[in-house]
Amino acid sequence: MNIRTTTAPLTLNREYASFEIKTLTPHIGAQVLGLDLSQPLADSVVQDLHKAWSDWKLLVFRDQHIDRTQHKAIASHFGQLHVHPMNLPKAQATTTATATQNNRAANEDPEILKVKTTGDSPYTAGDAWHTDVTCDPIPPLGSMLYITQTPECGGGDTLFADMYLAYDLLSDPMKNFLDGLEAIHDGAKPYIGAYKSTPPEGGYPRSTHPVITTHPETGRKVLYVNSGFTTRIKGLAANESAALLDMLFRHIDSTPKLYCRVEWQPGTITFWDNRCTQHHAVWDYYPHSRYGERVSVLGSERPA
Repeated sequence: MNIRTTTAPLTLNREYASFEIKTLTPHIGAQVLGLDLSQPLADSVVQDLHKAWSDWKLLVFRDQHIDRTQHKAIASHFGQLHVHPMNLPKAQATTTATATQNNRAANEDPEILKVKTTGDSPYTAGDAWHTDVTCDPIPPLGSMLYITQTPECGGGDTLFADMYLAYDLLSDPMKNFLDGLEAIHDGAKPYIGAYKSTPPEGGYPRSTHPVITTHPETGRKVLYVNSGFTTRIKGLAANESAALLDMLFRHIDSTPKLYCRVEWQPGTITFWDNRCTQHHAVWDYYPHSRYGERVSVLGSERPA
């Protein structure tokens, strides 16, 4: 594979043959105009979408009306679909009620992850800076979220962060120190610790990935730790690891220049590159509701 090997700021493309875009910031996020995703996509359109997605890391589509089959078909243009660990068969249930709940979940499409928050929810999915499912040995390369219900009071936006820029803003000595380090990403941290879910058979995944990765298509370096899944820097003492991770997490959550913000409306689809972004679903709409469904695309190789 031919890749660029640079961390220098890039001038991003703003013109594509198949559609127009409206950028959200100079470096991350673009709204695609005039494209109906309920219709079959020509190869030329898919190629332009891939280019725009690679350039802007996050694409936003407004006023879309698709069903689950169409949702999966759109994502499938970018690769094989991923099954979220919380959609895998659960461990042996201990109560009839739990067994009924698990059986109901098993009968639904495992490639569709429901993202539902109501006034009765104990949490909302993604209410912290994270990269999706980095506990997997090969995490999703991208995720496509379709929101159909938004809070009538307003709120419920999602922030997205540019992890190329997060790396670029580190000092050279810190970049040199982090290069070559590895970190542990543990699915038990969010799924059991925060969500109190029942683990699948064999438990949730736990994987080791480089702290600094290289995007396989652009060749740009990425800061690849996140507060959702990363639990430890290998080879460091516990207090050293905790201090370093806390510094890197604060670097992400306190640097607004990294971000763009998506204001959801019913019928909005976002598609983000999971290899070079993080996101934070803001839960500022309690006790109102938000509903959507997410399809993710499986990566083809481990982060490296």
